[in-house]
Amino acid sequence: MDTSDETSNSIFKGTLEPIGQLRDASNGSLLCKDDTEALFVYKPVAGERPLWDFPDDTLSGREVAAANLDVMLGWGLVPPTRWITDGPAGPGMVQKWIEEVDELRPVNIFDAQSAPSGWLTVLEAEDQRGNPVVLAHDSSESLMRMALFDAIVNNADRKAGHVLADELGQIFAIDHGVCFNEEPKLRTVLWGWVDQPILGVDLAALEDLQRTLGDFHDQIDPYLSRAESYALRQRIAGLLKSQRFPHPNAQWPAIPWPVF
Repeated sequence: MDTSDETSNSIFKGTLEPIGQLRDASNGSLLCKDDTEALFVYKPVAGERPLWDFPDDTLSGREVAAANLDVMLGWGLVPPTRWITDGPAGPGMVQKWIEEVDELRPVNIFDAQSAPSGWLTVLEAEDQRGNPVVLAHDSSESLMRMALFDAIVNNADRKAGHVLADELGQIFAIDHGVCFNEEPKLRTVLWGWVDQPILGVDLAALEDLQRTLGDFHDQIDPYLSRAESYALRQRIAGLLKSQRFPHPNAQWPAIPWPVF
């Protein structure tokens, strides 16, 4: 992958020092600190496991492309993320660590009668004792934009655990390694707006994004195949034409498993 090290626009100070491994991550991910003790997630290419439906050694780059696309949209959903060529375990992506507050989690499972007022139910099921439960999410505009963002990048794995809220209640989207596939693979817990109109302000952001991307953009396309770059632009055009949130794909599981 021929991308330049963005040291001139680095999100960390000095050097990255690994202090632990994130064991819940499906690929090799390290928790690191910089010279100021700020925390970061570092995902080296060397730690990626092969997948049948994504090219090898591309997941970290897809994370960077998703973050760059979020910056272009101006939505502030993805924590600051950069590609580095000289990380502790080689090339990979570095992302600012977000300290999650469980009590503010915007996607959760509840007893059937206890979901917060105004939340949108995505799935009804039963727990191990046969009691009815629901998977529901907040109805905030930030989460609505995240659902739209996932439709743009064709996110194949938006788990509830990939939606974080910090101590201020700001919502963040993480783990975008399995995005941008050329085939429809949208799989998410954020289905609360199916077929609803996209907000006008977000359609305007999509129009700006379409113009900015053009035929080639150096912060997006170097991380994708030519077919994936074309499919990205086709998805944007499709959303602008329909002006509505998409439906689940009948040929692909709609909700990731496990949910968290």
